[in-house]
Amino acid sequence: MRILAIETSCDETGIAIVEASRTSPIPKTIKVLSNTLISQASLHAVFGGVFPALARREHAKNIIPLLLHALTEAGYTKQLKTSRILTEKEERALAKILHKELELFELFKSTLLSLKVPPLDAIAVTAGPGLEPALWVGINTAEALGALWGIPVIPVNHMEGHIATALLKPSPLSTTLYQLSTIQFPALALLISGGHTELVLMPSVGKYKMLGQTRDDAVGEAFDKVARMLGLAYPGGPEVSKLAEKVPPTEKLTIPLPRPMLKSGDFDFSFSGLKTSVLYAIKKFENFTDHDRALVAKDFEDSVTEVLLAKTLTAAKKYKVKEIILGGGVTANKKIRSSFHEAVARELPATKLFIPHILLSGDNGLMIGVAGVLRSKSKKHIVANGTLKLAKSVSPTLAELRKKK
Repeated sequence: MRILAIETSCDETGIAIVEASRTSPIPKTIKVLSNTLISQASLHAVFGGVFPALARREHAKNIIPLLLHALTEAGYTKQLKTSRILTEKEERALAKILHKELELFELFKSTLLSLKVPPLDAIAVTAGPGLEPALWVGINTAEALGALWGIPVIPVNHMEGHIATALLKPSPLSTTLYQLSTIQFPALALLISGGHTELVLMPSVGKYKMLGQTRDDAVGEAFDKVARMLGLAYPGGPEVSKLAEKVPPTEKLTIPLPRPMLKSGDFDFSFSGLKTSVLYAIKKFENFTDHDRALVAKDFEDSVTEVLLAKTLTAAKKYKVKEIILGGGVTANKKIRSSFHEAVARELPATKLFIPHILLSGDNGLMIGVAGVLRSKSKKHIVANGTLKLAKSVSPTLAELRKKK
């Protein structure tokens, strides 16, 4: 099974082509024929965060050149003797799909009609969650390609893609081959990114129950905001981590930052108060030196790590899970990675821990391709959903509680 995967949920345009054997319901290996990415991070740095209209524009500009690059890497750019001429019906169908992407429509006709239909079985695309203007670029491209090539399109939940990526283990035999681990249920997923902080129970294949989530800022968002307070560049997560590494492990703030909701008795998170505490901590310094900045960065990172770890371990013990899976861009954080490895080995030695390769922790096309292989359910018309949920909450949300009152 060969899948073309498209990811445009935020500020990375990712396209991958993957191949998986279908000798069993869940393939044991994934071969990466191409995995290409264009990041917009430097463009959004001036705004201190992702600007949706700019993200959409850049996706629309980059997606066809990136697609052609991916097809070339996979060896799928064989030329027709004469370019294909669209029938009136085909032209109308493509125009309808790309009616909000006129530049894409013209690029389609000028670049893709001269190519032979690639030997693909499906196209997987992120349907949400994410920035809807950005999501639509990927969805419209996928549906237009599906119509042009006669290939089904599979909608993928972005967060499920992050889970799938954590299950990939590089093969020692090839740089393009990955072993795909089979999940032993029940499993627990901690999903941490710029837009999400979720603790999700996985009782069986494709089933998800939300145990807890952030009540305000996502952990990645909190890293970015604290970075801004410390005068660091965007994206802030890596910068805070680099600064924190300059402080010896034993050195701490005189008055430590709070560990929010550490003993709340549930699995929810909250980071907005911690962000405010960082602001107050900075103001307490008479002369805020570079070393002081590093101290604050370290204590903030320690606080976040302790809360994430404590809640995850408590949930893992309560639900007797066999595996813990970390996913999302924040899993690139060295402190979080090492702390989870040490704590799980110490407290839950029989539980397997999966953390994605650091180069695959962020958004990418490969994660959507792997999730597409596992899902393999196509849909005729896909709608972008910026708040698409992976799981239903086990406990009522704050909004639901307010409605009952």
